[in-house]
Formats: sequence, C-alpha cells, structure tokens
Amino acid sequence: MSTSLHPEGLASASRLAIKPEVSVVVPIHNEYESLPHLVEAIAVSLNAAHLHYEIICVDDGSTDDSAVLLKQLAQSRSDLRAVILRRNYGQTAAMAAGFSCARGQVIVTLDGDLQNDPADIPVMLAKLEDGYDLVSGWRKNRQDAALTRLLPSKIANWLIGLVTGVKLNDYGCSLKAYRAELVADMNLYGELHRFLPALAFIEGARITELPVRHHARRFGKSKYGLDRTFRVIMDLLTVWFMRKFLTKPMHVFGLFGVGSIAIGTAIGLYLTVLKIGYGVSIGNRPLLILAVVLVLAGVQLFSVGLLAELLMRTYHESQGRPIYRIRETIEPGNNIDS
Repeated sequence: MSTSLHPEGLASASRLAIKPEVSVVVPIHNEYESLPHLVEAIAVSLNAAHLHYEIICVDDGSTDDSAVLLKQLAQSRSDLRAVILRRNYGQTAAMAAGFSCARGQVIVTLDGDLQNDPADIPVMLAKLEDGYDLVSGWRKNRQDAALTRLLPSKIANWLIGLVTGVKLNDYGCSLKAYRAELVADMNLYGELHRFLPALAFIEGARITELPVRHHARRFGKSKYGLDRTFRVIMDLLTVWFMRKFLTKPMHVFGLFGVGSIAIGTAIGLYLTVLKIGYGVSIGNRPLLILAVVLVLAGVQLFSVGLLAELLMRTYHESQGRPIYRIRETIEPGNNIDS
C-alpha cells in the first residue's frame, strides 16, 4: 500500500531529516501571551541569517493555557518542537529537558518572556565562530526595577564571579550560545542553570560575554523572587566545591580531618601531662570534651573524604567520563624536513 504526504508534511519531514545548525531552547512557564510573538521573532531572526534551525519550547508545568497553545503551534509549524513536562520542575530542569532534545551543532537559550531579543542570536553565533565555546549575553541596559532586580543581580554577579573565578557582568542573562558538545558534558540540577558558565569553565571551555538588548516585560509578571536566594547560595557553594575539589575531595575533607585529629591529640597529650606529671584532675575540664570531639570529628571527616573519593571514581568510571578534556589534537605535518 502506498502513501502520500501533504506538501506541508513533506517540508516538516525534510526539516526533521536534516540535522539543524542551531537549536533554540526556551523554558516556558505561564507565557501564554508571549509565546506566539516569541516563536515568530526567533524564526524571523534565524531565517534572515539563512540558518537551518529548530525551536524547542519546554513547558514547565504552566497553570495557564501555555501548554495548549504550545501544542497548537507545534502542530502548525515545521520549526517548533514542544516538550511538555508533567509538572513544574523549575527552569534548570526545563533547560536540561530542552538540551536532551536538541539536535543542533549550537544550542541557544533564552527566556520566554520577550525580554531577551531573538535578533541578537545571529550576532552571538558569529562571536562563537571566533573560537569560543560559550557566548553569554550581557544585559548592559537592563530594563528592570533598580532596587528589587538590578541591585541584587549586581551583588550576585560579583559574588558568583568571586567564588567561581569566572568574571562575567551578567550571570543571570538566559540568552547564551553553547557548542553542543559542551552542553553534553554538563549535568544540571537544583538552580544550576545560572551557573552554566562556571560549569563550562570547569570543563575547560573558552567563554566570552557580549552586550545584548533587553526589553521591559510586555506580558505577565516575573517568576523571580527573594525566595530563590537561599537555593542559589547553596548551589553556588556546590559549584565552588566542584571547581576546587571535584576530582580530589580528599584534599578538603582529609585536610580538615587530619587537622582536627592533630589538634584534638595535642590537647589530649597536654591533659595527659597535667594528669600524670602534676596530678591535676582533668575529668571535669571542658578541654577534655573538646579533645574527644575534635578527634571524633576528624575521624568522621577523614572517612567522608575516603567515601567521596570512591564516589568520585565511581561517577567518572561508570559514565566513562574522563578527568580531562582535549580541545584539539595536532597531527605531525608531512612537510617537516628530514
């Protein structure tokens, strides 16, 4: 039995058969009004640049009709793929879902609220061709409230740069362009999407920043609040630890453990000398309790370090993840004089 495809179906099948150059990943949460404008703006920008692309919109448990509209748009367009999550998992999980579905050589992320300008995408892709692995947007003229958004953002950017060693003016800008192989090496959880440059730096990526346009929100309201501060701080500590001690956890746990044991032992020896040499009663002295606590804590920290070493080795070996990244290999030339 033979079958025939409608012309639109042929175009869609052809688009799916060709691996796109660019995958645009957009997390969506209650952006019903923005969705049609956003998708069209992305398409106009990338078509003008003559790029073969795909748009992946991930609905992160929207409570309005965003998921319904997203399905309708995906059914009527050949460049849009809709991913509907079961519930609201957060922006990091939504981005991870989009990354796993992306087929492009380059992956671009941006927010779904129209504050990022899709017209900046071709410029960022061009910057990526200068030899960078990640181009991060910088909302130089940010259109947000100064006290509730700009000031906390400046403080956060300074703190993140200080802890991670990656100096960027704007960590919070979702508009970023990544080489696909870089994203494949990063596992996201918690609120780690804002620390992607730091995670990329851990993988040895070349990172740069590019000023981009930023617009005031046209529809809906911001999903960001002060309640996220604690989670961000905890994830910042996680990134710091990963950067410093991912492949050598014993260096931190062992150091504190040995130090604690040494101090506790020294105090114990001092008390022993007092007891044996001078007959001083030490049973009710706080120093005795301190010595015991320090020795026990040191043993526990040292044990945690050993367990962390085993977990780290299991993590790398079970996934076949190397502890190094090769940027390129230069083969010997044939024009060397013999």
